Amino acid sequence: MAVSPLPRPRRRRIPYGTIALAAYVVLFIGFLVAPIVSVVLVSFSTSSFIVFPIPGYTWRWYWRIIEYRPFVDGIIVSIQVALLSTVLASLLGLPAALAVARSRSAFATTLANFLLAPVSVPAIVLGLALLYFIASLSLGISFTALLIAHTVAGIPYVARTVLAVYRSVPPDLEEAAAVLGANRWQTLIHTTLPLVRPGLFAGAVFAVLTSLDNLPLSFFFGSSGTSTLPVVMLSYMENQFDPSIAAVSTVQMLLAMIVLLVTDRLYGIEKLTAS
Repeated sequence: MAVSPLPRPRRRRIPYGTIALAAYVVLFIGFLVAPIVSVVLVSFSTSSFIVFPIPGYTWRWYWRIIEYRPFVDGIIVSIQVALLSTVLASLLGLPAALAVARSRSAFATTLANFLLAPVSVPAIVLGLALLYFIASLSLGISFTALLIAHTVAGIPYVARTVLAVYRSVPPDLEEAAAVLGANRWQTLIHTTLPLVRPGLFAGAVFAVLTSLDNLPLSFFFGSSGTSTLPVVMLSYMENQFDPSIAAVSTVQMLLAMIVLLVTDRLYGIEKLTAS
């Protein structure tokens, strides 16, 4: 009786596609993270100018932030403008989004697209246009003018996120509230606003982060007493370029991270992105 030969073991295929994808992801993440890590490392350099790799580590340049008063004033002004402009952008962008969300007319669609205009227009063009407009109101270069400019830049983030969330909400929920006896204000406060709160909160976070990092608009409207941190950093680099710029940049990144961490604690990033 003939004995059949044993089956030859199959060769395990090497997943070249998976390896290539993993390598691409690692390189892409490294490409994004490397500049940030470099800035943080340079902020601790013992050298008097920016050099990499750094010769040693010191906290000297972080003390420089405290010693150089314009840096501290710029941080304070940036936080004030970011918070106040976000509140105003929310007060203006929320009702605008609610007004056009349920309408199917061509005018509502045009208005919804118009709400995105401050984002689509180059910041330099927007700043120059606002400069002429605010000058016509006799406001001049002031904190109020700076606040108006940042509010205009923040409205699209609030309006578009609220608009997207509100359009996904079934109208039956508001109709049910009206059937149960709620008037328009009660329906708005107890039904509509809780439903669109994720979009409002997400838009407010984007508005705050955009305001903290906004240079073009702040450059047009900042003065000696109302200069935001990016403007102060630009002015500082015109005269000297030491690692204190990296230290300030690190502080600016920390402010953005604090905003995101507070958002995650109060509401949850997963809930915002899920909506």
